[in-house]
Amino acid sequence: MSRKPIIPAGSPPPLAPYSPGVLADNILYVSGVLAMDAEGKTVGVGDATAQTRAVLESIKSIVEAAGGTMADVTMNSIFLKDLSDYAAMNVVYKEYFPKDFPARYCIRADLVKPEFLVEISSIAHLAKSK
Repeated sequence: MSRKPIIPAGSPPPLAPYSPGVLADNILYVSGVLAMDAEGKTVGVGDATAQTRAVLESIKSIVEAAGGTMADVTMNSIFLKDLSDYAAMNVVYKEYFPKDFPARYCIRADLVKPEFLVEISSIAHLAKSK
C-alpha cells in the first residue's frame, strides 16, 4: 500500500501528532479540521458560520494538495459543540457540496478547545494517477 502525508502550505500547526491528510491507495483521509489560521489562532470565535467556512476551506486545501476536488469527497464526519449551530453549518456546507452530497453524520461533541464550534473530518476517493 502506498501512503503519503498531505500537508498543504499554510496549514496551521497540528495540536497533536497527526497529518492534516493521508493519501493511501487513492483514498484521502482528512483529519478532524478546526477553524484555525496558519499561526494556529482560532478563526471566527463565537461564529459557527465563519468557523464552518474556515474548516471547509482547510479541507478543500488538503483535498486539492492531494490532487482532488471537493466533488471527490465521499464522507464527512461533523462535530458541533452546540446543535443549535446545525442550521448555520448547513448553509455553508451546501456551498461546498451543492449536489451529489457526500454521506455524512453530525453529532454534538465537546471539542479540543472551548472556542471551537465546528470540526469536520473527511474521506475522498481520488482518481487513479496515470
